[in-house]
Amino acid sequence: MEIYGTLGPACADADTLARMTELGMTGLRLNLSHVTLAGAAPWLEQLDRASARAGYRPKLVIDMQGPELRVGPLASPMALAEGSRIPLGTAGVPLPRAVLGRLRPGQEMLLDDGKLLLRALGPDQAEVLRGGTLTGGKSVALPGLDVPLPALTDRDRENIRAAARWGVTAVMQPFVRGREDLAQVRAALDEAGCAHVALMAKVENMSGMEKLPELIAASDEIVIARGDLGNAMPLWELPAAQKRIAAACRAACRPFMVVTQMLASMERSPVPTRAEVSDIFNAVLDGASSVMVTGETAVGLHPAEVIKYLVNTVRAAERYRDACAEKASPV
Repeated sequence: MEIYGTLGPACADADTLARMTELGMTGLRLNLSHVTLAGAAPWLEQLDRASARAGYRPKLVIDMQGPELRVGPLASPMALAEGSRIPLGTAGVPLPRAVLGRLRPGQEMLLDDGKLLLRALGPDQAEVLRGGTLTGGKSVALPGLDVPLPALTDRDRENIRAAARWGVTAVMQPFVRGREDLAQVRAALDEAGCAHVALMAKVENMSGMEKLPELIAASDEIVIARGDLGNAMPLWELPAAQKRIAAACRAACRPFMVVTQMLASMERSPVPTRAEVSDIFNAVLDGASSVMVTGETAVGLHPAEVIKYLVNTVRAAERYRDACAEKASPV
C-alpha cells in the first residue's frame, strides 16, 4: 500500500524527508496551487539528498490547480468576525472575478475547506456566518453554483512540461467534472513526453460523483478528496459518499486513495486522536490502495511523527485484514 506525505516548509529539509522515508513513506505530494515545479526546486533538491541518504526515492505526485477556485493574495491574514458584513473583491475578500460576477443574494461561500462560511448579500458584500482568520490562496466552494473554468490553467501546462525533468510519477487533477477534463490532461502529458505519468482523478464535487463511472474508466487512480467533497454536500452524507466511491472502485478493479484530515490534529499535537487512527484503519479495510496526509506534513509541527502513526496504523490494518482473510479461507 502506498503512503503519501505532502511536501511543504515543515518537512522540506533532507534530514526530515530521509526520516519520513525510513519510517515507510512511499510517496510525496506537491501542491501546485501555490508554487510551480521550478519554484519548488529547493525543496526537490532536498528530496534528492534525502532519497540518496535513505536509499529510496519516494514517488512524486503533483496536485494541479485545475478548475479550482481560490481566494486571491492577501497582504496579511484577515480576521472575519461572525455576524459582521464584509466587502468582496479588491476592497475585502479577494474572490476570483468569475465568482463575483455570478454571486446572488443568499449564495453560501465556504472558504478554507469549509472552516469559514459566508453568505452573499449581493455581488460585492457578504455576511460572515462562521468566522475565523483567512489567509490568501485558500479554497473557495460555492454549493449549488457552477462556475465554468478550464480544466488546465497556463501554469498547469507549464508544470506538466517540466514534469519529466523533476521525476514526477503522477498528476492529480482536481475538481474533475467528467472524462473531458481527464482527456485534456492526458493530451498535455502526451505532448510533454510524459505518457508514462499516471493520472489520478480527484472526486471532490457533485459532478465527479455523478460521473464516477467515466472517471474510473479514464483515470489510473481515483482520489476520494474529502475536503471539498464535504463542502459539496451536508457533511454527514460524506461517509456514505466515500463508501460508494470505494465500492465502485473495487468493482472496477481501479485503485483509489483516501485523503484529507486523516491526522489533522497532528498539525499541532504529537499524537493523533483515536478517531483519526480508526479512520485510517477503516480506509485500508475498505480497499484503499493508498492514503495521504496534507497539511500534517506540509506545515505541521511533527511531520515525521505523522508518518510514523500513518504507517503503523496502515500496517496494523493490513495484518488484521490478512488474518481475517486467512480465517475465512476454506481449508
